[in-house]
Amino acid sequence: RLSCIRNNTWLACCGVLSSGLAVLSGFGLMLFCGVPFVVTVANAPFLILGVGVDDMFIMIASWEQSLRKKEKSNVKSLLAETYAEAALSVTITTLTDVLAFFIGTWTAFPSVRSFCLYTGTAFVFCYVYTMTFFGAVLVLNHKREQGNRHWLTCMRVDVGKDEAENSCLYNACCIGSCSRQPSQPEGEHPMSIFFKKYYGPFVTNKWVKLLMVLLYGAYLGGSIYGCTQIREGIDLRNLASDDSYVIPYYDDDETKYFSTYGPRVMVVITESVEYWNESVRLGIESCAQSLE
Repeated sequence: RLSCIRNNTWLACCGVLSSGLAVLSGFGLMLFCGVPFVVTVANAPFLILGVGVDDMFIMIASWEQSLRKKEKSNVKSLLAETYAEAALSVTITTLTDVLAFFIGTWTAFPSVRSFCLYTGTAFVFCYVYTMTFFGAVLVLNHKREQGNRHWLTCMRVDVGKDEAENSCLYNACCIGSCSRQPSQPEGEHPMSIFFKKYYGPFVTNKWVKLLMVLLYGAYLGGSIYGCTQIREGIDLRNLASDDSYVIPYYDDDETKYFSTYGPRVMVVITESVEYWNESVRLGIESCAQSLE
C-alpha cells in the first residue's frame, strides 16, 4: 500500500518470523529428544514457510473483512471475528499436514522417519505461533493504525494545514500521497471483488458446472490409469544431474560392455575373521567357488 499508515510491511515480516520461530521450536524439541538430524530435514523449513505464510494471508484477509464489517468495534470483538473466520481453515490445514507427516513415521527408512518427525512437529508449532504470536501482532498493528503512526518509524503522522507547505517527497513518505491529502481507508480488496462479482457467478453457471464435472472426471480417470502404471524401483541415472559423468557410465555399463551379464551378487562376511590365516583364506575361496 502507498499509505504510510495502512502499509503492512511489518505485519508480513512478522508472519515470516512466525514460521521461523516454528522451525526453531520444532527442530529444537526434536534435537532435545535425540531424534537424528539427517540431511533431508534441511528441506523442511521451506515447507513450514509455505504453510505459515498461507496461514498469515488467511488471518490478514479475515481481519480485513472483520474490520470492514465492524468499523467501530473494539479489538476483542474484531479478533474474535477473525478467529471465527480463519481458525477453522488454518486448523484443518494443520491437522491434515500433521497427520500426513506423522503417518510417514511408520516407514522403515530411518531418514524418512526423521524428516517426517521434524516436519510434523514444526507444523504443530507453526499452528501455535499463528494462533498466538501472529494474532497479537495483528492487534498491535491495528493499534498503530488507529494511532495514525508511520509503518516504519511508528511516529505519529499529523495531517493538517502545514502539510500543504511541504515538498511532494515529504508528503509521499510521511502521508502516502503527493497530493497533500491524507490517504483514505481502503475498501474491499480488488481480488475479493473479482471472485465475488465475476468468478463466483461464472463457475455457478449450469454449463460451466457441467464442464467442470466432465473435466474432473477426465482428470480422475487419467490419475487412476497413471497409478496402474507405477512400477517400484529407482533408476540411478535420476540421482545425478543431466551433465554428470555418471549417466554415460551407467549407459556403457548396461548396454555397451556388460549387457549380457545379470545383476551383481555380493557375499558379505558378518563376522571378524583371521584373514592372515591361510586356512581361513582357503575356506573363503572354497565358499566363493561353491557359490559360483
